[in-house]
Amino acid sequence: MRRGEPKLTRGANRSPSCKGTCIIGYGVAAAFVLAMLYLMVSTQFSFSSSPKDSESIHATTRQRSHPGQEDEKREMEEEVAVVHTEPSTGRHRGNERYSDDWEERQQRQEKEKDTVKFSEFGGGTDDFNNVANKKLICDTSFGKYDVCELEGDARAQGGAGATVTVVSPRAAPREWKIKPYSRKYLDGLKAVTVRSVPNAEDAPPCTTRLNIPAMVIELGGLTGNYWHDFTDVLVPLFIGARRFSGEVQLLVVNLLPFWVDKYRKIFSQLSRHEIIDLEKDHGVVRCYPHVVVGYGSRKEFTIDPSLDDTGGGYTMVNFTEFLRHSYSLPRDRPIKLNHHQGSRPRMMILERTNSRKFMNLPEVVAAAEAAGFEVSVAGRPKASYDEFVREVNSFDVMLGVHGAGLTNCLFLPTGAVLVQIVPYGRLESIARTDFGEPARDMGLRYIEYAVAAEESSLTDVFGKDHPIIKDPISVHMSGWGNVAEWYLGKQDVRINIDRFRPVLMQVLEHLH
Repeated sequence: MRRGEPKLTRGANRSPSCKGTCIIGYGVAAAFVLAMLYLMVSTQFSFSSSPKDSESIHATTRQRSHPGQEDEKREMEEEVAVVHTEPSTGRHRGNERYSDDWEERQQRQEKEKDTVKFSEFGGGTDDFNNVANKKLICDTSFGKYDVCELEGDARAQGGAGATVTVVSPRAAPREWKIKPYSRKYLDGLKAVTVRSVPNAEDAPPCTTRLNIPAMVIELGGLTGNYWHDFTDVLVPLFIGARRFSGEVQLLVVNLLPFWVDKYRKIFSQLSRHEIIDLEKDHGVVRCYPHVVVGYGSRKEFTIDPSLDDTGGGYTMVNFTEFLRHSYSLPRDRPIKLNHHQGSRPRMMILERTNSRKFMNLPEVVAAAEAAGFEVSVAGRPKASYDEFVREVNSFDVMLGVHGAGLTNCLFLPTGAVLVQIVPYGRLESIARTDFGEPARDMGLRYIEYAVAAEESSLTDVFGKDHPIIKDPISVHMSGWGNVAEWYLGKQDVRINIDRFRPVLMQVLEHLH
């Protein structure tokens, strides 16, 4: 018999009734296995689910039944959302807050936060021996001026090659050449060396120490032009020093004693301490907890608190208030005609002696008086500067052709009127930048009168068909030299009184 035969015989000898019984038995067995698998899976899922997860879900369900509690609802929905979006912990997909190593990871994150805050320069780096990128000692990115902030152990050493050194263990050695003037691009300025060193022995030893800040500034440049005195020095100095409330020492490169004496009342309000001639400060190392090197303002003849870091949000109105306080000026508001019936507002007309003169000044004065103004013509001050600014403060209106004399509008009371006569030659943009926008920033009412070609002396010289008259844009395109020579340097104005009268009426409206 072959080996397969018994099997065939056993199969052939089975009773026909076994077939149905066997099928039922197989079904019961399969159902039993499936039931066991289901119980195992259910048990595993139960153990892997956190009670906190269940509480979160129940809490969310309860929140949905209280629509008035919107804040708590949003927080809970965000928590549930995290459950679905955060990456797997390696054990199961879920909220990492509830993984076994959450506490350890949280402590590590808090430690990292503390490390960033500890960094001296305002941010963290992988290598704490390097200066952090978030706040450099010197900001040289602006094309007009540079500013350095030295916090901690700062040492200023005078002489022909003045240096300012800050000792900081976490600062990599570095050096800058800074021209501490508000227009660093000018020729003839002197540089101060600013250094950062990690060790005190790398810095010059202190010979004197003051527990107040210091500012290193430079005079010279365009100092001496009245408009530049304020635009380049006094306004930027206010921006940089006012936050210290007088408790700051000025270290000056290229000190001009006669110039400082002219504005001594301003300097005395900005600093109650001796002004140091840094170039003549030989053999002395002055140490401070904070030194600022350089100064400037982002716009001409004004302060923009959104761009200029004043430390106190100061504006140009604050600067003019500061000037009135420095010179003890009595008036902070102009006349209000509706409150002073029969009173005549006072108008100062600035008279120039070189270019941009009024060719018919008596007619301009007569028209202003006929309109109802008390008029005074002012040329170069004959009194002391302190007395002159007090006189300016007594006026309600200042009128003049574009030029440095309009700088005196600083001393007008807030709300007074400035009328700028703009010479012919497409100079409106320059006029607005130099005086129009600053006047508004001071709180003054600003009116602009643009001279027409027939009111310019250049028409008498060249005729109406010459490019200087017919095509001012081409003159601008040819270079600033021609603009400055002809439109600013060799032009006078003859005001058309009929055309000018509406301006006088507008001034009166501003004073009501």
